Amino acid sequence: MGKPRLRDPLRRPPFRRLALSYAVNEMGDWIGIVALSLLVFERTGSAMATAALFIGVGFLPALMTPFFVARMERPPPRVALPAIYAAEAAAFGALALLAGHFSLAAIVAIAAVDGALALTGKTLTRAITAVMLEPHGELRTGNAVLNIAFTGGAAIGPALAGAAVAALGVQAALLLDAASFYVIACIVLTARPLPQAEPEEGNLREQVRAGIGYIRRNPTLRRLLAAEAGALVFFSLVIPIEVIYVKQTLDAGDTGYGLMLGSWGAGMVLGSIAFAALRRASLPALLFFSTVAIGTCYFGLAAAQTLALACAASVLGGAGNGIQWVAVVSAVQELTSPGMQARVVGTLESSASATPGIGFVLGGLIASQWSPRAAFVVAGAGVMIIVLVSALVLGRNWPLDRAEERPGNDDAAEEEIMVELIPAEALPTPDRRF
Repeated sequence: MGKPRLRDPLRRPPFRRLALSYAVNEMGDWIGIVALSLLVFERTGSAMATAALFIGVGFLPALMTPFFVARMERPPPRVALPAIYAAEAAAFGALALLAGHFSLAAIVAIAAVDGALALTGKTLTRAITAVMLEPHGELRTGNAVLNIAFTGGAAIGPALAGAAVAALGVQAALLLDAASFYVIACIVLTARPLPQAEPEEGNLREQVRAGIGYIRRNPTLRRLLAAEAGALVFFSLVIPIEVIYVKQTLDAGDTGYGLMLGSWGAGMVLGSIAFAALRRASLPALLFFSTVAIGTCYFGLAAAQTLALACAASVLGGAGNGIQWVAVVSAVQELTSPGMQARVVGTLESSASATPGIGFVLGGLIASQWSPRAAFVVAGAGVMIIVLVSALVLGRNWPLDRAEERPGNDDAAEEEIMVELIPAEALPTPDRRF
């Protein structure tokens, strides 16, 4: 049986709805992030206040998401997803009101709740996709389609937000964001019934503990999640200071901020297309080189003297981002049983939201004490160190770990994709172990 074509998952009407909702969801998230970061920086003029916003959007939701996922994986997805998106719309409506009555504490609190809802929605979408497509051998291809939808929203959202804030103001941009989530709710609500994985029995606390125990019992999965968590600290170190970097270091204004984020999003689109085209490439090679591309981008941003050069570096970093994340998600899903998809992917999403909080604080401190350029240098160096350390820790023991995790499946090592951060072809000798 040949490799699934990119259009094969799109022949399933429910998946088409999910992909469309995923794109609108990501676009709406970016509109909210850009509008709120501009609002907070303009009202406070503080890098640490901007970092506090991103901690609220990232770290705090990670603490709530496992419980949200355990609760929302039980109702039918056709009901659960629209309810989540409608709640997000209400949250952004409240944030729009706060734009005229500024309160940093209130904005961070509401943004944290919205962040937990957003992570829950993305987690359920990924879990539904796995249940729908994995039996047909189309999971990796479906993930490529979702990644294109995701990166398309990431490319359009920042540019749209920058233009909306510049032309209409922050409040109008946030109301536009609220409307986008109502659109998503309608898209999913009018879809055909969506497949649902049967979660394990137990109360809320038992469900959360079961997910954690499953990860502990699977060393390959545990190592993959740990490696990505470490990388995410440095990936996200520069996020809170990008607005300061563009507006003060490069003197490019609100529109320039939107253009640089849009350039990153455009790179993500290119990366997601590349991931879809490289369906025969190994996940080890894709993970290794895409992570290196992100580190190289940060060094380029540290050296850039003009907005054009910063945007060019952002395209490279976005391309790495567009490959790296979907490769990690694909690996995690392939290592996880159907009944645990929502909770394990939820753990990955929570990690992707929580660990950047460390990076946000570091980025704010470095930018405050030295400069935004220094923050980019630290981020680039950190990413490269994580690549090297991950190669040493993960290395070539992964196939043995997978065999232990799936007893009774003698063909698993041959039929499924081996996951590691460094491609085997790059090893100097066949006997070398990392």
